[in-house]
Amino acid sequence: MTTLIKRTDHGDIRELQLDRAPVNALNPMLCDQLAEAIGAAVADGAGGIVLSGGPKVFSAGLDVPFLLTLPDRDALKAAWERFFDAARALAACPIPVAAAINGHSPAGGCVLALCCDYRVMAMGPYRIGLNETQVGLVAPDGIQRLMRRVVGAHRAERLLVSGELVESERALAMGLVDELAGIDEVPARALAWLQQLLQLPRKPVLATRAIARAEIVEAMQPENIRLDRFVDAWSDPDTQAGLRALVAKLGK
Repeated sequence: MTTLIKRTDHGDIRELQLDRAPVNALNPMLCDQLAEAIGAAVADGAGGIVLSGGPKVFSAGLDVPFLLTLPDRDALKAAWERFFDAARALAACPIPVAAAINGHSPAGGCVLALCCDYRVMAMGPYRIGLNETQVGLVAPDGIQRLMRRVVGAHRAERLLVSGELVESERALAMGLVDELAGIDEVPARALAWLQQLLQLPRKPVLATRAIARAEIVEAMQPENIRLDRFVDAWSDPDTQAGLRALVAKLGK
């Protein structure tokens, strides 16, 4: 089986690097391996996880060209379920996770980052956000909750309705990310944040973290994603037109 997650231990912190060239598009195999790698890091006693991607793209989101080849609704739903399983593994991870966003992070890439505890992004012309409306999709309520949690309700509404992707400086200003660094230094800064956190008394930190992040776990529950509704909307003509326009753009 092709390995799509690189694992590197930095003492008691494990880095999980998305490694599906060229842009870490999230297909079911990558999502499955990410969920498994998170569980393995916890089982191996890691104190924290750095989730990285790159180069220049953290993750381009779901693999839309692949999704458009699926033969029926059941196959499409199964593929989306595997993405949400990976996102839930991050949201519910019992140890802290720092996202090293070393490049662009639209749509599903942004969702993964929002499920992490801390986000370090590359400074420069790199963009992040939930651009679902631009390709004919509606972000589920649970995903919208993640955005509202970090940028506030009014700003989240503006970003979600327009599907705007914002550059890193603006993302920092609005709280969508926590820190900027040179693109080659992003994983190291994420690692440094975790190392500092792990100097604190472990049990109180983890207990406090669990309380503070309960709303993230709740947001990602199936009743707040309503995957059946999302999949049903996939075949809407507006959605199909937007998706195929995206694929045409990617092919240029």
